[in-house]
Amino acid sequence: MEREYQVYGHTEFKNISLISVAHLYNLRRSNAYRGISKRFTKTKPVVSRIGERIKPEAKGRPGYIRIDTVHQGDMNGGKGVYHINVVDEVTQWEIVASVEKISEAYLVPVLETMLLQFPFIISGFHSDNGSEFVNRIVTRLLNKMLIHFTKSRPRHSNDNGLVESKNGSVVRKQLGIYLYPPELR
Repeated sequence: MEREYQVYGHTEFKNISLISVAHLYNLRRSNAYRGISKRFTKTKPVVSRIGERIKPEAKGRPGYIRIDTVHQGDMNGGKGVYHINVVDEVTQWEIVASVEKISEAYLVPVLETMLLQFPFIISGFHSDNGSEFVNRIVTRLLNKMLIHFTKSRPRHSNDNGLVESKNGSVVRKQLGIYLYPPELR
């Protein structure tokens, strides 16, 4: 700043050229300087086009199911099984299956078998926003079976409340919270 004023003759730098370098560092710590110099941009969420974010409406007809997974737990470095809980909204018909891992190789065959076990035609499939169900492979399966896929809305914790309550009252009560050894899976 001193050089701009003294060497190049720019008069607009006269006042600032008199400030010491140490004082410039003090000024950089001020809230006014930070407000001008730093720009913050909020992280934009990833928007998934899979599934529709609406309230699931069964309208008193069976065939609109809710689905969720329950992790059995970990013990001594070993992973427990995952229970897939599927409940019909109207009839409360419930099917529980277990898989070793939540991946397409384990999940999709079991999911297809579960959907075929219901004694009525499945019309709707509602899940939370977990990546185990909100993916292209599960969507392809549901489209093949002509099932409408919906997922929970933000700030509406009761959208999947039926299956969440069944997770505690049925799955955890009947299957417990203990780790099943690998030979029993």
